[in-house]
Amino acid sequence: MISPTDRELAVCLIREAIASGAAKEKSCHILNIDVRTFNRWADKSTPIGDRRPEAIRPTPKNKISDEEAQIILETVTSPEYQSAPPSQIVPKLADKGIYLASESTFYRVMKEAQLQNHRGRASKPANRPISTHRADGPNQVWMWDITWLPAAVKGLYYYLYLILDLYSRKIVGWEIWSEESAENASVLVRRAVMSEGCAVRQTPLVLHSDNGSPMKGSTLLETLYQLGITPSRSRPRVSNDNPYAESIFKTCKYRPSFPIKGFGNIEAARIWVLKFVRYYNSDHHHSGLNFLTPNQRHSGVDKEIFAKRDAVYKAAKEKHPERWSRNTRDWSLDDYVYLNPEKIATKELSVEKAG
Repeated sequence: MISPTDRELAVCLIREAIASGAAKEKSCHILNIDVRTFNRWADKSTPIGDRRPEAIRPTPKNKISDEEAQIILETVTSPEYQSAPPSQIVPKLADKGIYLASESTFYRVMKEAQLQNHRGRASKPANRPISTHRADGPNQVWMWDITWLPAAVKGLYYYLYLILDLYSRKIVGWEIWSEESAENASVLVRRAVMSEGCAVRQTPLVLHSDNGSPMKGSTLLETLYQLGITPSRSRPRVSNDNPYAESIFKTCKYRPSFPIKGFGNIEAARIWVLKFVRYYNSDHHHSGLNFLTPNQRHSGVDKEIFAKRDAVYKAAKEKHPERWSRNTRDWSLDDYVYLNPEKIATKELSVEKAG
């Protein structure tokens, strides 16, 4: 419901826009208000406030009486049923030839009486906010994860540790070890920081991961604190909170040259991944980057490349305008990249682009 103050403000703004020469329809569209809604609000005969909360509504025919609600409360608090949920109480009563109400009615009555609380020794379920970060340049947000690489021996695996940059999708660090550990992750992070030359930086660096034990180990956390890196983790049991790291593993394992029957030894795995990283960073034209390579985006030559592509397309349109029904292809990228973008962040980005 919209408050009377907001209604009056909206009507005032639209009237000012119309007086300045703007169209009523477009003015209403900017405020997400229908023209008929504006006309109704502007009509002096329309009540200023929303009258729905004051409306007198008839009592539903299927509503239980106060006496029936009291019987339900007495039942659920009795020694026989005080430790059982309504989903068990109702069938037990039915076995005795008694029907008081449905399970949902039991829950509703218990909630109104403040009896619907968390029970048991387990922790109460918590709604954790989604981990979201924004980057407008390289080496601001990194994402990392571990995946298994099959060995030639069935049941044996090697572990690929990989760090990906959110802004450019560049693989900034990787290692392969025979086990998962926070110590190995610490070595990887230190090497990535050294290779990228971001030990001293202007903006903070965030390292996002899931909730695996190597990601939460004390050795890794101490390393991050020493390097001034902020750790970030996904919500428990939510695999798509780290989507870019999961996506690159699929890209890796679906390469035609990926050995389906496994790697002969750990050195063979390292040699193959090295070739893949070189291909991915330098030759792979990423669809999420409007078909730039990660190295091109990471090094900051993306605008120059897009300008050349745009010139090529405009020259082709001038040569054969009959082949083009609309504008040439949009060779550009958003200035900001979000990890797990929330609706608010997406709205802010659209406002910035409009401005």
